Amino acid sequence: MTGTTSVTQQAQAAQAAQAARKAGELPVREGEERWTAEELTAVRTRLTAEIEELSAEIAAARSQAAEGTDLGEGAGDDQADAGAKTYEREHELALVNNSRDLLRQNERAIARIEAGTYGVCEDCGKAIGKARLQAFPRATLCVKCKQREERR
Repeated sequence: MTGTTSVTQQAQAAQAAQAARKAGELPVREGEERWTAEELTAVRTRLTAEIEELSAEIAAARSQAAEGTDLGEGAGDDQADAGAKTYEREHELALVNNSRDLLRQNERAIARIEAGTYGVCEDCGKAIGKARLQAFPRATLCVKCKQREERR
């Protein structure tokens, strides 16, 4: 048991050292402090929690949609009822599509952390900024490039 514990502790220490090295290598803007392993872990934990929540939302919407496909539903509805149901379905689909998009963004952010490219602007290649990533961990563009994109 002692051998197993020391091997487990060694593995955990190695993972912690790798996380600290990875965190210290991520780009930051001038004047910002380097990422710490704890900060990067907090971001990863937040992203992972959001992935779980979004996955649950998507699964719930799928099962709700499957239950709502009753063929007799809507029989005898007037145009207003049919229109309201159509609008509600389209609204639910838009919410599910938004959840899927957020899910992909979170998964992509975690992949960027793993690859060591988290915090690099995909447009100009400069640092996005640690504060921006802590506020919005899915960011892939620096503020300047994001503003330029929104003006188009």
